[in-house]
Amino acid sequence: MLLAAALLGLGGWGVAGAPAARAEDPVTLSRQGQITDRVGALGDRKAAVAAALEKLYAAHRIQLFVAYVHDFSGRSAQSWADATAQKNGLGRDDVLLAVATGTRQYAYSADVDSGFTEAQLADVARVAIEPALRQNDWAGAAIGAADGYRAVLPGKPVPEPAVTPGVADPGGGPDGGGGAGDYVLPVVAVGAAGALGAYAYLRRRRGAGAGGGSRTTGWAGQPPTTTALPLPELDAKAGALLVETDDAIRTSEEELGFATAQFGEAAVGAFTAAVAFAQSELTAAFRLRQQLDDAYPEDDPTRRRMLDEIVARCTEANRRLDAEAADFDRLRDLERNAPQALAAVEAHVRDLTGRTTTAGATLTALAGRYADSAAAPVASNAEQAGERLLFATSSLGEARTAVDGGDNGRAAVHVRAAEGAVDQAATLVDAVERRARELAEAAGKLPGALTETDTDLADARGLLTGTAHGSSTADLRGRIARAEAVLAGVRREQAAGRYDPIDALRRVEEADAVLDEALAGARERESGRQRAAALLDQATLSARSAIGAATDYITTSRGAVGSQARTRLAEAARRLERSAALAEPDPAAALAQAQ
Repeated sequence: MLLAAALLGLGGWGVAGAPAARAEDPVTLSRQGQITDRVGALGDRKAAVAAALEKLYAAHRIQLFVAYVHDFSGRSAQSWADATAQKNGLGRDDVLLAVATGTRQYAYSADVDSGFTEAQLADVARVAIEPALRQNDWAGAAIGAADGYRAVLPGKPVPEPAVTPGVADPGGGPDGGGGAGDYVLPVVAVGAAGALGAYAYLRRRRGAGAGGGSRTTGWAGQPPTTTALPLPELDAKAGALLVETDDAIRTSEEELGFATAQFGEAAVGAFTAAVAFAQSELTAAFRLRQQLDDAYPEDDPTRRRMLDEIVARCTEANRRLDAEAADFDRLRDLERNAPQALAAVEAHVRDLTGRTTTAGATLTALAGRYADSAAAPVASNAEQAGERLLFATSSLGEARTAVDGGDNGRAAVHVRAAEGAVDQAATLVDAVERRARELAEAAGKLPGALTETDTDLADARGLLTGTAHGSSTADLRGRIARAEAVLAGVRREQAAGRYDPIDALRRVEEADAVLDEALAGARERESGRQRAAALLDQATLSARSAIGAATDYITTSRGAVGSQARTRLAEAARRLERSAALAEPDPAAALAQAQ
């Protein structure tokens, strides 16, 4: 995705923070028409709304979908609307109006090629939608939107609606039946892969590009500036933006990979730079979030300043991606190049099918050689990759049918969905191959690590013997006992046959690090430097393995992972990069960063 949706300040009415429950995650729209009313907002006026929607369609072949829910499940209104639009496959001639009656927010999402200008969409919102919402005229907002869109396309002014005040909070609260959408589990892996693939394409098309787009607002008169938000809401907004921007960059990298393969690095230079810039802004934003979450609390003004900077950096990252979106779309032009893109993805599927089979065999071999925990992070990867390839194959079949029928627009959506699924399958297969290499590397390093720790134990026991009478030795004895227990446990696991070399290496490293602290003062500086350099490879392997596993999980699960986990991962990656930079000049500092 090289275009993020516009993110504006949200107006609320007495909302202290994000709703605790995710009862209204992006919904499946009604199959019985263009109206989805989860809270009974329309009452006996549903027929009037349906009539207005039908008039709009009859006049301009534009379908306006309206969705009424209690809240947007902790998302920004725009994020919820865009996610609902992509989940239901809305396209160029579709507009979605989403209204959260309980939290008093709304958003509209329109394709950049819908024919509406940004000014027209804003006029309809200002003249026809918001006046109705302010008076709780839920049906009037939909009717006003339909009549407004019907008027502005031929250049007429937006008609002012006749407002009929209604109940402030129809339904009285979120329903309790949304629990199924709370988690992303392996059982829905195929659906998730498809959703991410389709989202990457549709979100670009539905974003805030020139000539159309989506906007979000509330209707209670709250100033739209970030600073005006109460601190808890600003905190929640910053967290949501971190997640959205991280997902935007990950999806952009996916698209960039396919574009690079198709057109070469020179053709995508500007887009590569845009993604790199966005990543640098996001990295800085994650660093600020990490500082806010550390053990040293900031006062409220400092916290607000740092949260404002997180929002600003994420917004700037998205703006830079947006700025390249039109050129990137023209380069890829999946609608025009659908047959060629289809052939390229089919080739990827064929290659990955063989690699997925090999990955399955690799996992079987790992299970026979190592403990179950050794391959646990990737144990289901071959199966999940197969599911994604199955989805990709299905999408490619739909795309082939569309191409043969001359419908390249529909083919483009299915090709992009297949690309997303293939990219995730590749990530899953790569992770299996990487895990196998890491386990072999850890198994090779473990004997040396055990020997090093044995040596340190001997030094520590000698230090214990030389301690002056009357000095406390409890701490040193505790460190020695811990290291002895770890070494004995690891050797028992090795003797049993199946063990986890990465976990064993990590435990030995940690026990040895504790001994090193006690021995640091007794060793000369140069020997300490040499020892740090020797231990650095082991610590780097453990860190790299953990970071790789976490990164793969976020890449393939996305919606299941919030801002806190992403922040910790970004900080871990930053420390590992810092360790690499310090390895030559200061091995001891590099070791500390890696650990």
